[in-house]
Amino acid sequence: MSTTSIEAFTLETRLRPDWAVDPATTLRPLWQGPGDPHLRLGGNVFEQATRTPLGPAALRLEWRAGEIHALAWGAGAEWVMATLPDLLGRRDDPAALRPQHEVVRRLVRTFGGARMARTGRVMEALVTAVIGQKVTGHEARRSLRHLALLLGEPAPGPLGLRLPPAPDRLGTQPDWVFHRAGIERRRADVLRRAATVADRLEQLCGLAIDEGRRRMLSINGIGQWTAAETLRPALGDPDAVSVGDYHVPSLVSWLLAGEPRGDDERMLELLEPYRGQRARVVMLLELSGMWPPRYGPRRAPRTIRGI
Repeated sequence: MSTTSIEAFTLETRLRPDWAVDPATTLRPLWQGPGDPHLRLGGNVFEQATRTPLGPAALRLEWRAGEIHALAWGAGAEWVMATLPDLLGRRDDPAALRPQHEVVRRLVRTFGGARMARTGRVMEALVTAVIGQKVTGHEARRSLRHLALLLGEPAPGPLGLRLPPAPDRLGTQPDWVFHRAGIERRRADVLRRAATVADRLEQLCGLAIDEGRRRMLSINGIGQWTAAETLRPALGDPDAVSVGDYHVPSLVSWLLAGEPRGDDERMLELLEPYRGQRARVVMLLELSGMWPPRYGPRRAPRTIRGI
């Protein structure tokens, strides 16, 4: 991979990975859906705004015929270029998965280029995870967008994305600011606590995943679900199972056992043969698009804005 300067704080590179990777399926789990203020994904283009150890950055990837064209802007441009292979799953080992179910075998063949992305940005993943605690996906995306508008800044470059809130700013906000974003005091307290130890959280990228999980769980308000939702994208953890998720247990039960409803206990039982690779199996099941049948009304969204 070669990098050349185009203008101040703007870098360009062309990368032809020597590992099997489909950028679209590898990067899709990072996307929070339409309206994501920090990331866009569509067709063969990926765009992201992030805060790096060197400063803010924006990244644009476009891929075609096995080659990836990357552009980066901002003080953190060199960092995002240097870590681009990790983002595209270079450290990941899909061959470690040994399918035990025919549906998993089929999905491995269908999505052979899907890898576990590694962003290397723990605090950003944690903020997204905390915002998603015990709310619907629609509520979480709305709060993430409003928080970016309230506390983020425009990302460098021409992409029009917003940077995630800086930890030092996030950690000093009063309740009413979070309320405007639809975030009640309980989640706001977790965000503020995490922001005060943001530097230590970023150091988890240099530790073994098990140790990183142990340290994350020591923070009040961070449980198994939040730790998994953080470590999976930030460290590329292939075994991070989101215990307590509203949808995943039924997805696993439906596709691995033909049971339309499942709980955490049943999910973990079915995933036990894949220990060490359980998050990879869930990722493949989600990529399949084969969700279990729905019965009854969906979980109703709530709002606390204006409180």
